[in-house]
Formats: sequence, C-alpha cells, structure tokens
Amino acid sequence: MWGPNRTTVNEFLLLGFTSHPTLQRLFVVLCLVMALATVLGNSLITFLVWTDSHLHTAMYFFIGNLSLLDILFTIITVPQMLVHLASGVNIISFNRCMAQLNLSLSCGMTECFILAFMAYDRYVAICQPLRYPTIMGMRVSMKMAGVCWVTAFFNAAILTAITISFPFCGPNQINHFYCELPAMLQLVCMDTYMAEALIFVLSVIVLMLPFTFIVVSYIHIAKVVLSMDSMKGHQRAFSTCATHLTVVTLFYSTIGFTYLKPRSNHVAEQEKKASVFYALVSPMLNPIIYSLRNKDVKEALAKVMGKVS
Repeated sequence: MWGPNRTTVNEFLLLGFTSHPTLQRLFVVLCLVMALATVLGNSLITFLVWTDSHLHTAMYFFIGNLSLLDILFTIITVPQMLVHLASGVNIISFNRCMAQLNLSLSCGMTECFILAFMAYDRYVAICQPLRYPTIMGMRVSMKMAGVCWVTAFFNAAILTAITISFPFCGPNQINHFYCELPAMLQLVCMDTYMAEALIFVLSVIVLMLPFTFIVVSYIHIAKVVLSMDSMKGHQRAFSTCATHLTVVTLFYSTIGFTYLKPRSNHVAEQEKKASVFYALVSPMLNPIIYSLRNKDVKEALAKVMGKVS
C-alpha cells in the first residue's frame, strides 16, 4: 500500500509513565488495585445480568456487554503494563504489539456501537413504550450486540492491517503504556500525513456516527419528556437515561480527545494521561454507576447477598 515494506523493527519499547523507581512502585500498586476492582466489579454486573431473570431485558443485556468489554480491555492492556512496571523491562514484540492493538481497537469500537444501541433502547422505551417488548426483545437485542461485535472486529482488523503495512524502521520507542494507534503512528518512517488523514476519517466514522445517533436519539427523548405534564414522569424518564448518559460522557470525552485531535508531542503527552482514564478509571467506575443509580441491579445484588448469607 505504501510501497515496499521496510519494516525492520522487531520489537517496541513502551515508555510508560515514568522511569522513577519510587513512582513505578506506586503505579504498580495503584494500577493493580484498580484493575482488580474493574474485573471484580464488572464480573459481578455480568453475573447478575446473566442469573437474575428480572434483568433479562435489552437494557441490562447491553450493560452486561459493556461490563464484558471492560473486563476484556483490562485483561488486554493492564497485566502487561504491570509486568513492565514491576520488572523495569518495557519491551514488547512487534507481533504482540499488533495483536494488542487489534484487540484494544476491537473493544473500543464495540463499546461505541453498544452505547449507540443503548440510546436506541432508551428511545424506544420512552417514545414508544407500548411497542418496546416487540421492538427490543431479547432475540433482537442479541442480534444487535452480534452486529456490534462483528463490525468492530472487522474494522479493527482493517486498521491493524493498515498499521502493519506501514514502514517501521526506527526509532522503536512508543510513548505510551500499551500499543495504541496514535502513539504508534509517531514511529512510522514516512510522511504520515496520508496515514493520519486515513485514520482520522475512520475514527470519525467509527466514533462520530454512533455519537451522532446517540445525540439524535436523546433529542427525540427530550422532546417527549418535555411534553409530559407529570413531574414524576420527568424524573422517571431522567433516571432511566442518567446511567447511560454518564457512561457516554466518560467514554467519549477521553476517546474523542485521543483519536480526534491533531498530532503533536505535547498532545501525545496529554493523550497518554487521558488514556489512563478510559483504560483504568472509567472501566472501574462503570459498575459503580450501574449499581448505585439502578434499583433493579441493587435488588438483584441484595438477592445474591441474601442467598450467600
């Protein structure tokens, strides 16, 4: 695609956050605690959605998918980062780096699409409540989720294949703590204008089309809610959307900053800090958001705790 493949780099060096020994030990403990909280919290949400019949609805099915994505993304990125921080050896092979890139992109894109379908679910529940059981049945929801996963993995495979075709001939230092696409583009030994333009266009399609769908869905929801006479109806509608809007805000505020900003060294440092939020903080907070703001999830958790006790 870009001429003869001049890739001579067989491994990359992930610079991570810092080379200071004390700060590295602090990061190891902090990241380990956050990763464990993420896996345990999201595993609990997934378990509750799977086992409690009251949660066998489209909305909770999609929440279960988001929790599974958070677990997968954490497993893909954090263990390697912890090993690098603990050992001080930050080397990753070219093939492993590309595999990590593909899997992390797949999880991110799937979450974009899932969040869009969750907005549609809220739209149907509020704007067409009588038709909700028919439109958003479990079989339909499973098909929607399947489309999200397959489409995301297909697009991620394309982006990974494009990245592999780029000539990497040194230097091999990735200014990040895992193999992320914007950071890797800095190492391509060619004029990356066309490459970055292509990645930007694909990012706009994958990120902004679902986001636009979410915005349009909530515009219609807002029109219906504002036409309600009952304040209780306003509150009920808001409570059903608040969790989803919170997750959308957390996700898009950091992902958009990383993939839709012009490239520069200064921005690269900011992106690395922002990626900590969507790689560690946001997946850890999502189960808290789902459980604290959701009566059904709290009731399902109370049932499980009651059986255990």
